[in-house]
Amino acid sequence: MTQKVLIFTDLDGSLLDHFSYSFSQAESLLSLLNEVEVPVIPVTSKTRAELTALRVELESHHPFVVENGAAVFIPENYFPTPPSDSDRVDDYFCCQFSKPRDHWIELLGEQLSAFGGEFETFTSMGVAGIQASTGLSASAAQLANQREFSEPVKWLGTDERKQLFVETLRQQGATVLQGGRFLHVTGACNKGKALQWLKQQYADSAPDSSFLAIAAGDSYNDIDMLQVADCALVIRSPVHEPPPLEHSNLYLSSQTGPAGWVEGVSWFLGAAGRPADMNSIEYLRKKLRSQCYG
Repeated sequence: MTQKVLIFTDLDGSLLDHFSYSFSQAESLLSLLNEVEVPVIPVTSKTRAELTALRVELESHHPFVVENGAAVFIPENYFPTPPSDSDRVDDYFCCQFSKPRDHWIELLGEQLSAFGGEFETFTSMGVAGIQASTGLSASAAQLANQREFSEPVKWLGTDERKQLFVETLRQQGATVLQGGRFLHVTGACNKGKALQWLKQQYADSAPDSSFLAIAAGDSYNDIDMLQVADCALVIRSPVHEPPPLEHSNLYLSSQTGPAGWVEGVSWFLGAAGRPADMNSIEYLRKKLRSQCYG
């Protein structure tokens, strides 16, 4: 049985630098993984609109997961047959795990009487407010605001009140996930459920292959994904402590952002202890070719 690797990765603070949103330090390894046909699958809080532009930069034609697991998008003709529990959306098949954004905006609006002045939403912040909170350009902030299944919240109050706010939302059917900058209010979904569902689609499409899932992330909203993966890569952050995780096959990077991503992915692919330079890339090329990872 052929073994194939799937790399499920968070973006902001992981494959993308927390401050600059650059993935330049990972370009050589990404090119190699593309060459040997190892899918690098974004599993992110970002929107489909944001991923549309970023996938071009990443030269990716693989599926992707948006808004913290709220939906999985699979390019048409990617699998021999479309997943039975998906719907056609533009040029993709989409499996949706959450109610639409309007539902969560309405729910958050109902919290203003109890928590007024203690939080802002992307809707209330607008493009200018999103820019100020993220450092994104105006065009990038506009893409970030094109949400379909969730609503990000910027918490302004105390930690104690935050816990009450989160619990109140959960009692009314919301899932509240802590990302690197925002709380994300969505449905009964998470990155882990999306990983498991998508991994099963790969298995169904290639019954003569086994699949090894490597997951990479840096924040609390990545924990569900990291826990269900075969290999868990926790990437150090320049702004917060690593999320707590117990896993039998865990690697905690010494570097941050895309440098940590390269460090950890290289470790799991068999280049442990090698520097992230062209020598290690060539080593991995030979190893991946010889061990049928692609």
